[in-house]
Formats: sequence, structure tokens, C-alpha cells
Amino acid sequence: MLSRTAQIGRMRRVALAALPHYDLPSGTLTFVGHGENTTFRHDSPAGRFLLRVHRPQRHGRDADPALAVESELAWLTALNADTDLAVPEPLSTREGAATVLATAGDETRVVSMLHWQHGRIHEDSPRPVHLRRLGAAMAALHDHAEHWTPPQPFARIDWSHESFFGDVMVYGGLPASAVWELFPTDLRGRFERLSDQLATILAAEPDVGLIHADLHLGNAVFEGERVKLIDFDDCGTGHRLYDLAVAVWEQRDEDDYDDFRDALLTGYGSVRDIDVTHLDDFIALRQFAFQIWYTGMAQVNPAFAARVEKVNDWSHAMLDLVAAGYA
Repeated sequence: MLSRTAQIGRMRRVALAALPHYDLPSGTLTFVGHGENTTFRHDSPAGRFLLRVHRPQRHGRDADPALAVESELAWLTALNADTDLAVPEPLSTREGAATVLATAGDETRVVSMLHWQHGRIHEDSPRPVHLRRLGAAMAALHDHAEHWTPPQPFARIDWSHESFFGDVMVYGGLPASAVWELFPTDLRGRFERLSDQLATILAAEPDVGLIHADLHLGNAVFEGERVKLIDFDDCGTGHRLYDLAVAVWEQRDEDDYDDFRDALLTGYGSVRDIDVTHLDDFIALRQFAFQIWYTGMAQVNPAFAARVEKVNDWSHAMLDLVAAGYA
């Protein structure tokens, strides 16, 4: 496994190879994050932008990576044009393309750029009001998706039972089936029982459409009373209740969870109705999605590897909390 510093260095060289394709003056490129994708902030007299170096097979083993990112950007473009929602605005290349296929050495990656979203992230200092505002914005997002006709071709993740629990996705270069084998035996058994129970629940839930699929407070930027939605990299077709579950998932084991849950549902309900009977089941689903992603990424990212045992313990605790039937 390459060191984290070496991995980031490789991605930085790809980012630098992509920059000449954009009509931007010379500026500074600052590292932001190295997780699912590797991201950099570009500052110049033209403003501030987020440059994303995308991981291969991020959207599934058989997905076209360029088309997948271009489809995400098409939804962002439509949201900017059709709604008052604050979401990132894509920056096209000099040639008018949505993405760049950039090469540095033996590394070739899809690269995209977005206008920067200014504000503050409250993931580590949440209050119920943040969930209320996020809920209203989420409902408006779902409302747009319900009435929007995507351009063709359009390819995003299908967040079906098979995508969650089958062998569709790739995590840390490993197919999902191989990541399952890395779970501790007792945890794997609990997730297998979760898979069986959710097969019935997912089939019965009717409210399905294009969703963000990762809309927690870490992907919400607050500026005054406005919330800005970022990181649409997971967006695809899925159950809209999953978006709500993701939003309160990190608060589920906190003593004031009910306050956050009620605030989220109040905000969402001010725009759109939804049946939340199975909210805890979808929180359990989110825990599984996080576990399999984190375990896979731990095979290639030293920072993840250092914490994987803590994530295993957290998954046990969350399953104890939300669903005794998965014990």
C-alpha cells in the first residue's frame, strides 16, 4: 500500500495535468481531502473552485466513469437552472466538456471542477435547526427530481438491494463480495440478516427516485440561514427515505436524537410528505453502506485502516440500537 502522502502526490500530478483544460488564470492548488475521490481547492483571480480527481469504478464495476460523472453534473446544472437550491455549479472545460480525462505518469483519471460553496459545515457542532433547514432543502431536491427528465444517456448508481448487498460496487479496488469476507464473522452474520429483512422492506417502499444518497451534515454548508448542498458523488436512483436516514444517522446514538429527528421531519414536511415508518431500518442500511465502504477503503488508505476496528464496534452498537431483529 502506498503511503497516504504518496497517494495524494500522484493525484496532485493528475490534477495539475487537468488544469490547462480549464479557462482559468494561474493560481494555487491546495489539498482538501483524500477519501472516495481526491479533492483540491483552486484559488485564482477568477475565484475559488473545487477540483475532483475521481476514483475508477466509483459508480460500480460496469459503469462508464466519465458518463457517471457527467450525469451527476447534468443534475447539478438542472438544479441551478430550475430551482433556488444552492448546489455546486459545474465548470466546463475550454472545449465545453463536462469532464477531463487527465493523465500523469501511469495514472489516468476522470477530473471535474465545481464552483466553491462558501460557508460553514456544522457536522461537529450540530443543532436541530440545521436539520430543519436541511430537511426542507432535501424535500425540494426530491421534488425537483420527481419532475425532471434527465438527458440521455444518463447513468447514475441504482441504489437497489443488489447494489447495497450484492457484488455491484467496488470499494478500495475490491469487489463488494470480497469486502464482505473482511468483516468479523459475527458482524457479517448480522448484516446478512439485515439484508434478508431489508429485501422485503425495499421492495415495498414506493417512494423511489433520484436522491443525493449522502446528504448528512458533513455535506451541508451553512451561510446565514441558507443551507448549500454539496458532494453529489453518490447520487442515483434510490428510496427517498434513505436520504432522510443518512441525514440523522450520525445522531441516532445521541441522547438528543429525537430533537434532531423531529427537526428534520418538520423541515422536510414543510415541502413534501413522506412515510417514515421504516426510518430506523434505513438507518441500519446506512450503517451497512458505511461499513462496507470504510472496510474496502481501509485496504488502500492508511488513515482508514487505522480506524477500521472502531468502525466495526460502532456498527455493532448501532445495530443493537436500531434493530434487535438483526442481533
